[in-house]
Amino acid sequence: MTGVPSAATSAAVVEDRLFRALAVLRVVVLLNAVALNLYRADNFDHPAAGVATVAFMVAWTTAALWLYDAHRRRTAPLLVADLAVAVLLVLLSPVIKGPDMQATVPGFWVMGPLLAWALHWRWRGGLVAAVVLSACDLSVRSHFTQGTYGNVFLLMIGGPIVGFLSASLVQMAEERDTAERAAAAAAERARLARAVHDGVLQVLALVQRRGAELGGEAAELGRLAGEQESALRTLIRRQDAVTEPAAPATLDLAAELAGLASPRVSVAGPGSPVLLPAATVGELVATAQACLDNVAVHVGPDAPAWILLESLPGRVELSVRDEGPGIPAGRLEAAEREGRLGVVESIRGRVADLGGTATLSTGSFGTEWELAVPVQETS
Repeated sequence: MTGVPSAATSAAVVEDRLFRALAVLRVVVLLNAVALNLYRADNFDHPAAGVATVAFMVAWTTAALWLYDAHRRRTAPLLVADLAVAVLLVLLSPVIKGPDMQATVPGFWVMGPLLAWALHWRWRGGLVAAVVLSACDLSVRSHFTQGTYGNVFLLMIGGPIVGFLSASLVQMAEERDTAERAAAAAAERARLARAVHDGVLQVLALVQRRGAELGGEAAELGRLAGEQESALRTLIRRQDAVTEPAAPATLDLAAELAGLASPRVSVAGPGSPVLLPAATVGELVATAQACLDNVAVHVGPDAPAWILLESLPGRVELSVRDEGPGIPAGRLEAAEREGRLGVVESIRGRVADLGGTATLSTGSFGTEWELAVPVQETS
C-alpha cells in the first residue's frame, strides 16, 4: 500500500522533471553551436582544433545527458566538472579562433552547465555559475561590444531567475504534499471517529450510564467503562494513519437500506435501483444506522422507526423518523461543547463530507432527520 509522498520525494520528483527539460535544452543548444561553428568555419585559425573542440562538446553533452538523468549522480563533482568544461572551452576560444574572435566556440552551449547549477543549487548556484562564466567570457575579449554586454546580461539574470523558479516549484510541491497529508489525516480521523462512535463508544457510554444508575459493583464497572471511553476518544484525536481509498464501485442504495429493515424498522424506497458510488452508499447507510442506534438508545430498543428514500434529479433524500419524546433543547450543543462524538460526527459529519445537508426536526411528535445529498446519475 502506498501512502502520500514525502516532501523529500516531491522535491526529487520536481528536480527530475526540471533536469529532463534541461536535457532537451542541452541538445538544442548543442545543435545550435555545431551549426554556428560550421557556418563560421572560416573564422578558425586552427580548424583541426575547432573540429576537435566541437566533437568534444558533442561527447560531453552525450555523457551529461546520461549522468544528470539519475538523481544519485547529480553530485557536486559532476556539477563542478560540467562548469569547468564550459569555462575551459570559453578560455580556449581565442587560441582556436584567433585573438580577433567575435564569438566563443561554445556560444550558448554554456547554458547547460549554468542552468544545471541553478536547478541543483537554486538561485545561489545560478548566480555563482553566471559570475564565473561572465568573467571568463569578458577576459577573452579584446574589446567590449553591445553583443558582449547582451550575453553577459542574459547570463547574470538567467541563472538566478531559473534557480529561484526551481526553488519555488520545489517549495510548492512540498507545501501541496503537506496539505494533502494533513487533509487525508483529518479525513481519516473523522472517519475512524464515526466508526468507533457507531460501535464501541456508544456501548461504553451506555454501560457507564447504566452502571451509575444501578450502583454497587455495577457502578465500578460503569466507572471503568467511562475511563476506557475517555482513552478511546484520546486515541482518536491522535490517530494519524492514512489509508488508500478503495477502487470506485457502484451499489444500489435502496437495496443496502433494505438490509436495515427489522420488525421495528420500516424501510420504504423507490421501486427501481438507486445506483451510487460505493463510498457514498456506505456513508449513507452508516448514517441511517447511526440514526437507528440513537433511537434504540434514547427512545428504547423496541421503539419503531421509519426510513424513507427518495431519488430525485441530482440528489437523493433520506429520512429517518421515530415517535419518541424528541431531543431536549440544547442537548446536542452541550454534547458538542463537551467534545462528545455523536450526532455531529456520525450524522452531520458524514453528510457534510458528501456535500449534503442534514436537517433535524424534533419535538413532542418525535425526531426526524432529513438528509439531502447531491449525486451524479450513474449509467
